[in-house]
Amino acid sequence: MLLCSSSKRFARHARNITVSFVLLIIWMGLRAAFLPSVPAYASARVSAIAPLSDPQELATFVGHVLTSQMADNHIPGATVSVVKDGHLLLTKGYGYTDIRQGKRVMADSTLFRMGSVSKLFTWTALMQLVEEGKVNLHADINTYLKTFRIPTTYSQPITVENLLTHTTGFEDDTLGQLVPLASDLAPLGTWLPRHIPARVRPPGVVTAYSDYGAGLAGYIVEQVSGVPFEQYVEQHILQPLDMSQSSFRQPLPANLQSQLSQGYTYNSGTYRAHPFEYIEMAPAGGLSSTATDMAHFMIAQLQLGRFGNTRILQAATAQQMQQQHFTNDPRLPGMAYGFYEQQINNLHLIGHSGDTNLFYSLMMLLPPQHIGVFVAFNSPGGGVASSKFLQAFLDHYYPSPKVGVAGQMAGYSERVSQIEGSYWSTRSNETTYQKVGYDLLSPVIVSASGNGRIAITGVGSQEMDLVEVRPWIFKQINGLDDTIIFRKDSDGMKMFIGNRPYQGYQKNVWYETPYVQLGFLLLSLLLFLVTFIAWPLRLIHAIREKSSGKEIRSELPRWLGWIMSTLNVIVLVGLILLFNSSDPYAVVFATSPALTAVMVLASIAALLTPGVVICNVLVWRMHSWSWWQRLFYVLLTLVAIVFSIDLNFWHLLWLPFF
Repeated sequence: MLLCSSSKRFARHARNITVSFVLLIIWMGLRAAFLPSVPAYASARVSAIAPLSDPQELATFVGHVLTSQMADNHIPGATVSVVKDGHLLLTKGYGYTDIRQGKRVMADSTLFRMGSVSKLFTWTALMQLVEEGKVNLHADINTYLKTFRIPTTYSQPITVENLLTHTTGFEDDTLGQLVPLASDLAPLGTWLPRHIPARVRPPGVVTAYSDYGAGLAGYIVEQVSGVPFEQYVEQHILQPLDMSQSSFRQPLPANLQSQLSQGYTYNSGTYRAHPFEYIEMAPAGGLSSTATDMAHFMIAQLQLGRFGNTRILQAATAQQMQQQHFTNDPRLPGMAYGFYEQQINNLHLIGHSGDTNLFYSLMMLLPPQHIGVFVAFNSPGGGVASSKFLQAFLDHYYPSPKVGVAGQMAGYSERVSQIEGSYWSTRSNETTYQKVGYDLLSPVIVSASGNGRIAITGVGSQEMDLVEVRPWIFKQINGLDDTIIFRKDSDGMKMFIGNRPYQGYQKNVWYETPYVQLGFLLLSLLLFLVTFIAWPLRLIHAIREKSSGKEIRSELPRWLGWIMSTLNVIVLVGLILLFNSSDPYAVVFATSPALTAVMVLASIAALLTPGVVICNVLVWRMHSWSWWQRLFYVLLTLVAIVFSIDLNFWHLLWLPFF
């Protein structure tokens, strides 16, 4: 995950800071101006400027930072916990869990949805079974799937380790992952075989974040242990860690329902509360918990499985879980078992972020420093706020010199000409219409800024400004701390972002770029609109002039072209509205009836296109057609052919043979 804040933004809020601290910050700023560029994935440790030992100073600092972030990002409520050396330093709630009732967040009793932070509990449960010898990390996952099998698309099987490192090779597919009612939820053993995503690359090649993989891991826990996943986690993780205010159950147990925070969206000055989100694959994101309970989990992980007199993992197993087992590039952070690594301010972190439509959470551990930080928000603005909070925390307690902006390196122009362009994430979809949302509507754009610098948009909420520090290696300089590496191979240019080790990025070929695709769709819409509006007027004119039957028959190619164009106008307008809808069940989590209707109309228009092709032969034999009318018909035909091919490329045709 990209971290997007700097210490300067929050320095004015800090209290109880000594004069020596201020002077030291000034000295470090002057020193940083003359330092050479920081190498990628540096491993040097730094000493804390403000020692993390005073709970009151910590509370004051965190309070100022979170208050600012909540105001900036329209977040009603937040909760945070910080642990160090096996002790709870801070656990506190901020803002409101229920605005209407004026109910405030309480860190030890207000539950927030954890989103994908839930996966860390799933991975821990799986590692418990590995520790007991009941699961083999290198075994084919089909060994443990008793009711269905994953297709053998490639010679290499997907192993349990592939699940833990997000290297399964599955495409991403969100259909069915969120449902509106508890009655719509299906057991894992029923839901998983109905929603097997396509295997689009061999396992173990590159990371591609997979919720489905986490769902499989939870199902393996069920199958091997013989008890439902939620019950297993309660008995083997939550209860031993005294996490009495936490649950994977949906809906929540009766004693916890009243303690769950409302989830809010913000629009035009108004906060809107939304119903409970039912997540189909609970192991991937179904946990609800409090900041205090999450502190217990962090302490257990930092103490290598021990919490008080209880163990959830043996030390060797916990160490194995926290070590790197895969990286897209050895110069960058990678994947441990479930945890992903980050390198910020020359510090090594492991952790996970999580989000639903309404909540955002982040849990990060600094194992060498025995520190854990957890924060959660009850609004989508938490995505920005959480990363800025973590960066501010590290800048305050473990500041690091920022990268100096050096001059342009030799060969930069040649390299950047190969780097510039649009990229798609390996966490994408290649076989369903969801490809539109992943690749066309969410592009990552890399552009040259000159003087050895590039800009990247589409990764996080803020444009990334980077400078080249080594050939093909760039460091972020706009207040953020990240490293990006570009690498060219037989498949083209690839991009790897240091603090996003759970996915890679592949440069688009020219015809897949958003500029080409959206430009063509705009041209198609204009041409179809002209046909839709103008050609009926001509036929009406022909009828009013009492033209002969032969002349009216010469208008039939226009009618066919008009019907096809009308359908395509409806298709384009419908797709624009649906893919911009705020309804999560329009295209994201379900194929709505409206989308199905649009795809059927697109298929009918595609079937009419061969008829339009045949009509081209006819119009060139009709003397009533002028040269420019014939050329326009040819242009319309060519655009219609390419348009149908393009819709098929994005899997937007509803026909079995497309």
